[in-house]
Amino acid sequence: PGIKIQQSKHMRTILFIIQKEFKQIFRNKGMLPIIFVLPMIQLLILSNAASFEVKNIAFSYIDHDHSKASRELISKFAASDYFIIKDEFESKSIANTEIQKGTVDVILEIPNQFERKLQKENTTTLSVSINAIDGASAGIENVYINQVIGSFNQNLQTKLMHYNEGKLVPNQSIVTIPSFWYNNTLNYKTFMVPGILVLLVTMLTLFLSSMNIVREKEIGTLEQINVTPIKKYQFIIGKLFPFWVLGLVILTVGLIIAKLVFNTPILGNIGLIYLFSSVYLLVILGIGLIISNFTETQQQSMFIAWFFTVLFILMSGLFTPIESMPQWAQNITLFNPIRYFVEIVRMVMLKGARFSDISFQFFVIVAYAFILNAIAVWSYKKVV
Repeated sequence: PGIKIQQSKHMRTILFIIQKEFKQIFRNKGMLPIIFVLPMIQLLILSNAASFEVKNIAFSYIDHDHSKASRELISKFAASDYFIIKDEFESKSIANTEIQKGTVDVILEIPNQFERKLQKENTTTLSVSINAIDGASAGIENVYINQVIGSFNQNLQTKLMHYNEGKLVPNQSIVTIPSFWYNNTLNYKTFMVPGILVLLVTMLTLFLSSMNIVREKEIGTLEQINVTPIKKYQFIIGKLFPFWVLGLVILTVGLIIAKLVFNTPILGNIGLIYLFSSVYLLVILGIGLIISNFTETQQQSMFIAWFFTVLFILMSGLFTPIESMPQWAQNITLFNPIRYFVEIVRMVMLKGARFSDISFQFFVIVAYAFILNAIAVWSYKKVV
């Protein structure tokens, strides 16, 4: 009975601290929009803006041939959703000046006797100049250009017939029929929305938790709490639990927006997402507590939290594939918790992964949660 009474007292103390934290959060009218409104706006905006698709490519051309074939080729580019036909230039020097100014992205130069060589020699060359100051966009633009030219060439091959024993026979070609799994419409938002949701949950919980105890230091209440009989673990649990709950609330609202606004598929068990998120939030809260233990002002904690957030995000596979990174960078990402959260959310939502498919990532995050929170508790200095 004595042990149960003692445990009940400890639990009541934790509940009082949690109650105090929730009241403090909701009493701050300026903090509520930051917690609930801004993340949702960011999810709606970033999911539409963050895309590797390159559209509205400013396309210009120099037509030295002025033939039916050259006009047909240009009409192919005009019909594409990716290109916007700007101007026709008389010479290459004028075109180069415009691409230097940045008003033109792509210049196609059609040589003299373009149509004649196609008919007589069945081959010809085209000159394409691409503004490659952004190498990634230039590579994508080159793919689009090759697709348009390839389509034009295929239509041309159909028109060019050859005779076989006095009969008119079309050229044979191989047709590839692709099958796109998990995102058959190739909608980039389907890929980005889960990642942006991970980003918002991480940033919000990390920033709020890292500034929480620091704020107590600045206003002087932390010293008062330190001389009370409140135990270290009670104080830490009471401080971090509200932000753990807020993280799950933001995740829930984000999943609802992802489904209703972006129609993002949720093929797997949503309980797996919450299970992993519950442990993942402990990792982020532990990092935030460590930061707050070693900083004295909210500005310091914000700067350090932002430094680690940017580093984690860029090396998480959210925007660039981890497989494309150098081997040393891939090894570093193994210590990045956001990497595992991004993988889990995408696998469960888009692939319908089961626990056996994500067990490795889950136990890695469990280990990180234990280690980081142990360091956070150890580094927190309490008088009593």
